[in-house]
Amino acid sequence: MAFGAKTNERPGTRAQVNYVRVSAYKAREVLDIIRGLHVDDADGVLEFTDRAVATDIRKLLASAVANAEHNDEIDPNELYISACFADEGPTLKRWRPRARGRATRIRKRTCHITLIVSRMDPAKLEQRQARTAAAVGRGGVRRDAAEERRARVAKSRAAAEAAAAEEAHDHDHDHDHDHDHDHDHDAHDHDEDDDDADDTKDDK
Repeated sequence: MAFGAKTNERPGTRAQVNYVRVSAYKAREVLDIIRGLHVDDADGVLEFTDRAVATDIRKLLASAVANAEHNDEIDPNELYISACFADEGPTLKRWRPRARGRATRIRKRTCHITLIVSRMDPAKLEQRQARTAAAVGRGGVRRDAAEERRARVAKSRAAAEAAAAEEAHDHDHDHDHDHDHDHDHDAHDHDEDDDDADDTKDDK
């Protein structure tokens, strides 16, 4: 009986995160939603999934896409989630005091999450590109996720540079203001010394 490819023999580019402080059951609930989706669609689903583990899975998805782009030289727009699963990790055992001197065990579950991305089938990829082009023509689709990510990074860098330049300008302005203030203060003291000297001459 054939059971398909083994876990470590599945084709594609993978990323894995170990010892996530969440149960495998909760992680599988989110993974079942994104399995088989295009990476852009999966990223959008994870962004608005109301589960704490969705944040970790979204970071893992970004890591898998980066691995495929830089290590395997695959266009991120051609990737989809071919496999994703969560394996149980070690359970941390803690104790909670209860009445009559008893104690109740607390089981803090962990899991290992693996995500595999692969190149889409050419026919499905062509259909997706056609749908995207039609949606762009109607003006009802957002930009490509990779392009949007690059735009966000560029915007953040520009904002950081502008803030640094403004802070440096304010620092220089304050320094010049303090220097002018010290100069005015010294001139005022010099004028007072001259007045005292004139008063001394008059008294004589």
